[in-house]
Amino acid sequence: MAIKAEYIWIDGTEPTPQLRSKTKILDEPTDDYPIWGFDGSSTNQATGDKSDCVLKPVRAFPDPIRGGEHVLVMCEVMLVDGKAHPTNTRAAAARTAKKYKKHEPMFGIEQEYTMLKSDLSPLGFPDGGYPAPQGPYYCGVGDYAITGRQIVEEHMDACLAAGIGLSGINAEVMPGQWEFQVGPRGLLEVADELWVARWLLHRIAEDYGVVISIDAKPVKGDWNGAGAHTNFSTKEMREDGGYKYIEAGCKAIGEKAALHIKNYGAGVEDRLTGAHETQRHDQFSYGVSDRGASIRIPWQVSVDKKGYLEDRRPNGNMDPYVVARLMTDTVCSAM
Repeated sequence: MAIKAEYIWIDGTEPTPQLRSKTKILDEPTDDYPIWGFDGSSTNQATGDKSDCVLKPVRAFPDPIRGGEHVLVMCEVMLVDGKAHPTNTRAAAARTAKKYKKHEPMFGIEQEYTMLKSDLSPLGFPDGGYPAPQGPYYCGVGDYAITGRQIVEEHMDACLAAGIGLSGINAEVMPGQWEFQVGPRGLLEVADELWVARWLLHRIAEDYGVVISIDAKPVKGDWNGAGAHTNFSTKEMREDGGYKYIEAGCKAIGEKAALHIKNYGAGVEDRLTGAHETQRHDQFSYGVSDRGASIRIPWQVSVDKKGYLEDRRPNGNMDPYVVARLMTDTVCSAM
């Protein structure tokens, strides 16, 4: 039986890379997916005179949309000489994961996003105007507060059917804004699964004529932006007495705050203003239960004296391979 394999990759669009995909027909089910090629001159990854780029499969997931034995295949982009393409951020993340394997870094990423209408205003916003101020929308229920739930539910079911480590969903603070969480997972696993979950969200929203935005600040003014709060721990943090490692991790990240901010997604300055549950992008702080800090230590973690930290600075449009690599490098190298 012929199998449809949807090859998914990340392109070279700047400042925020986009997802691309195309379908390969295979004669039968397999666990050994072949490399494939594409026109890099059409994805901001090559020039026309040297346009060939290579897709190297790295993980496969059951395709919850096509069903059957059809698959989604996450790929790295390679050059024709076998080296990682300059836009391939997974390759560096894989080296970091191997280097610090003994620390068993784990991640949970909270992906916020906004559903947009054809005029690119959020669902739930009246045509040409604004809804009531923020307040009733976060984790709300009822038509007056919630829009887009059908897409959210379908996306959740699709992620679970694909084997993605989805751990929850909720409506967010601005109308039309939602969140899903992936993790806890290892460095490469959480990033692979977040990218595929994003692909599924875009694909499902197509059927409803809805645009998915992961922009940091989709609506200017007194409205929350879209982040990707990243929860991080090492083996040492999770064990008894781990609180000292959590505090050390916060301090280590603070010493490289500027490097992290530079790599936490386009438009980070627009989102991290010191308002709307953020610390300013040019300041660094950490604290227990403080959603206005750069890094929040959950209250229960401070009670248990072990657990994880939450970096609240990454944007919704961040690259999880980059963010997870930076956090692992920074914290584990300081241990």
